[in-house]
Amino acid sequence: MRAYLLIMLAAAAVTFVGTYLVLKLAHKYKIYPQIRSRDVHTKPTPRLGGVAMFFGFAAAVLVAGSLGWFESVFAEPVHILAILAAAFLITVIGFLDDLYDLDWSLKLAGQFVVAGILAWQGVQIVSLPVAGLTIGSFGISFVVTVFLTVLVMNAVNFIDGLDGLVAGVVLIGTVVFFAYSYLLAKQTSPTNYFNLASLISAIVIGMCVGFLPYNWHRAKIFMGDTGAMLLGLLMATSALTVTGQIDPTLVSRGEIVPAFIPLVLPLAILVLPLLDFSWAVLRRLRAGKSPFSADRLHLHHRLQDFGHSHLGAVVVFYVWTAVISGSCLLFFFLPVWNVVGIFSIGVLIALIYTVRPVIKRKLSVRG
Repeated sequence: MRAYLLIMLAAAAVTFVGTYLVLKLAHKYKIYPQIRSRDVHTKPTPRLGGVAMFFGFAAAVLVAGSLGWFESVFAEPVHILAILAAAFLITVIGFLDDLYDLDWSLKLAGQFVVAGILAWQGVQIVSLPVAGLTIGSFGISFVVTVFLTVLVMNAVNFIDGLDGLVAGVVLIGTVVFFAYSYLLAKQTSPTNYFNLASLISAIVIGMCVGFLPYNWHRAKIFMGDTGAMLLGLLMATSALTVTGQIDPTLVSRGEIVPAFIPLVLPLAILVLPLLDFSWAVLRRLRAGKSPFSADRLHLHHRLQDFGHSHLGAVVVFYVWTAVISGSCLLFFFLPVWNVVGIFSIGVLIALIYTVRPVIKRKLSVRG
């Protein structure tokens, strides 16, 4: 665990310092966009924080490569190099989009290229824990991997509209995912539990911790599409790599639910972003617009219209992310019905907090 904490610290430190430098450069050269009608901030704010996050990621990978603890992870460096290349390319695409507002079709094409690089170099979904099912077809695995990677990148990007929202949601979810991948590695390989999925998750945690102090309300800088797509890419990558840690032939019927966690957990963490993404695409297509055209009808905007403050809307996402991802992790320790009971209590608490503005208004009227 000390090795992973060191990696988190390295990623956080480089991201923190890098964000400070990017912020200073952006203000010095006035590299920030004009306020848009859908924006909730009123002061021109730089949105290139994702560049600093990439440097935090790259620096942490270099630190891990220099440590003997991660020798097994770097023994075959093809996957690491593919992830670095994909992260660099998505950072470049996001950087150009944050500066010049690229056409949505060009950005989407770039996302497919990035996801394709990962899949082509073997960073793919490996197995499904059902009746010993291993995905034997490279083509099927390739298509599923690319689709899931692009989906997660866009889901994360679509909720990037409030201070601290993406960084906090990804931080909470990734802490849970790191705990799961670490425990799984200790269980499946007790003599060497250093693995790529846990390493990437540790780095993402550090990146978010290093960036959040600048992005907390009122934000001094935004991560932009650069940071949101990078975080989405790394979340998808860690989920894909952890599927190879489970031998589907050894999964008993009683272990089916825990064994599905590598596939379910990333989607569970992003359940609200995925819902927001789906509704936004359907809403825009129904209106005859591009599915990636911007508007002020995202879930986080609706929460504010519902009566939540800026911070309150962000906390709604935090609470739901913690309830859903934490409940998924509990499958690793508890029987299914125990988890269902705990999850039900958590959902009730989350619902009460979500509708709190309505409750307050009704109480004030009665008073």
